[in-house]
Amino acid sequence: MTVLANHAHRMVAFAVGVLLGFAFTDLLPEALNLGIDTADAGWTLIGGMLLFFVLEKLAIWRHSHQFTQHPQAYRAEVTIILVGDGVHNFVDGILLAATFMTDITLGWVTAMAITAHEIPQEISDFMVLMHAGLSRTRALLLNMLSGSAMLAGGLVGWIGFSHINHLIPHALLVAAASFIYIALADLVPSLHRHFQPKDLILQSGLLITGLAVAWTSPMMQQFLIHYWKALV
Repeated sequence: MTVLANHAHRMVAFAVGVLLGFAFTDLLPEALNLGIDTADAGWTLIGGMLLFFVLEKLAIWRHSHQFTQHPQAYRAEVTIILVGDGVHNFVDGILLAATFMTDITLGWVTAMAITAHEIPQEISDFMVLMHAGLSRTRALLLNMLSGSAMLAGGLVGWIGFSHINHLIPHALLVAAASFIYIALADLVPSLHRHFQPKDLILQSGLLITGLAVAWTSPMMQQFLIHYWKALV
């Protein structure tokens, strides 16, 4: 984490790749596989991005008087990434509870799959928080706070999964909307502030690396699932 923190400003392009990759190749397909209509999915994505636009405006308005004292703190993207990641973790908790309630082995397989895609995503979130000007300690604490939403989701799923399962695709799409919005509205513009040829090469390489991480995540999940099933 120390190495990532020291190079957070250079690793923003990697975060963009990871966020967009997971939004379009993980969250969106998972929502569609759960049976949501494609038109409804599109409108939910648009609504989610409008929601985060409003949240960002409110966060800027709320903390504008603090910018003069702490110009690197309280950046609006902190609110968006924490809300979006919290929603995603909450949904993961619900799904995890549902699988454990169905079958213990299936529950552990799902837990391993979730871990496989959470590690690179949480690293990406950490870099976004560092980019927003937070200290390493504060960024880690806030990341842990958003991660704790999985526990809340697990509890909710255990208590009343049958009453809320129809909302899961929409929650996944809202999480995807947060990733898309933060990547395109906040992070990509910051990349354009560095416009030397070497910056283009470095940023393109890191962005592609982030996309590659998101692309290989399903394969890692399948490997872990196969390995676990072989053990049990």
